[in-house]
Formats: sequence, C-alpha cells, structure tokens
Amino acid sequence: MPQDKTGDPRQSAGNKLSVLRKHPIFADLEPDALDQLCRYAKHTTVKRGATIAAKGDPGNNLFAVITGTVKISSSSPDGRNAILNLIGPGEIFGEIAVLDGAPRSADATANTNCELYIIDRRDFLPFVKSQPALAMKFIELLCARLRWTSQQVEQVILQNLPGRLASALLGLTEERKLDSGSGTLAITQQEISEMVGMTRESINKQLRAWAGRGWVRLEHGAIVVLDIDALRELAESGLDGE
Repeated sequence: MPQDKTGDPRQSAGNKLSVLRKHPIFADLEPDALDQLCRYAKHTTVKRGATIAAKGDPGNNLFAVITGTVKISSSSPDGRNAILNLIGPGEIFGEIAVLDGAPRSADATANTNCELYIIDRRDFLPFVKSQPALAMKFIELLCARLRWTSQQVEQVILQNLPGRLASALLGLTEERKLDSGSGTLAITQQEISEMVGMTRESINKQLRAWAGRGWVRLEHGAIVVLDIDALRELAESGLDGE
C-alpha cells in the first residue's frame, strides 16, 4: 500500500484543486463540492513496480492517477500474467470494490513512477450520495469498463493474433487520444503479449512484419503507431495481416 504524503509542502490546496478540476470524473462538480473532495484526497507517490492494491484486498480506497501509469492485472497459480488495463493520468481505478464493498478483483501495480490521489471509501460513498451528477459519472464509467471487458473477450474468442494485436494497439491509441502524428505508446512487447494472450515471440514477429510495412515503428520500451487506418482495417476485416 502506498504511503500517504499529505505533509508534502509542494501539494498545496490550490495544486490539489487544479488537478482534480482537470479530472474528467470530477470536472463538473460545483466549487463547494470540489473543495470538499480536496479535503478528502490524500497525495501519495509510488515507485515503479510497487503494489498499490492486491487482488482480494478490501476495497477501502479510490485512486486517481496524477502522473504515471498503473497496470491492472491478474495472475494464474502457474505464474502466467494477464494485463487487463493500463490506467494513465486523468483516470481513476479501484471504483468497483469501493462501490460494491467486495474485495479487489485484480492487482494494481505502478507500471512507472506514479503520483496518485487516494480517497477513503468512508468519505467517498457519502460524498457520491450527495452528488447525483457524480453518481451518474460513475455509472457511465462502469458501463465503459463493461464495454471494454466485452470487447476484450470478443477479441480473444473471435479474432486471430493480428486482429487482436491491432485492436489492442488501437484501443491504447484511442484511450490516450493519440493520432498518427504522435502515436507513441509507452508499452513493452511483453506487456502487449500479456494483454492479448499470446507469446512475446509471436508479438515480436507480427510487429516486425508491420514495421516493414511502415504501420508501426519499434523503439526501446515503446511502440509508435504510424498507420492507424491500416490497423483499423485489419482489426475490422479479420485478415491475418502477416
């Protein structure tokens, strides 16, 4: 569990207000409500690789990402790992367990050095009940999570490797609002393999084939998407793309 840094002098009330006001979930709150939320939010920093929350833990906190990327994943008893999502700045996680009171459904790990705001469930639930517009935002978020999960299941069952890989790259590009001019995804081939359920060797072979076509460029710890249209056509057509 990350350590609270509420005493950090760099994190003034003004800074906290500015960050939360830019957050899509909280942006439309009235000023008084946003001030109240700021009083609940505790600032923390987490080193890359640190566990933020583990599967099965009590859902006592909601997390908002300020900087960095958080990996949501699940592991099998034999050591296989599946990445379910990557959460970046301006996004929240941990909302399911906070809202329903059940244990955490997945592990949350700092994929990079991160800054987070943490809001205690005991403060957050009464706050949501007093803010109907915010409750609707969370309903929309949960619907988006469900759609994302349905798409992942559909891709695993119905698409071949190239289609699944293309869909994953498109999803990450759209999620981070990137375009073909700035399509750098800070993700490793191992992480991509854990997202689509294939070996790293298969991922590498496919990416190199696409790099030869000018669809992507491979960099250390990153994949640059160069031709979104080609990947989208591949994801939608079901062709093998090799």
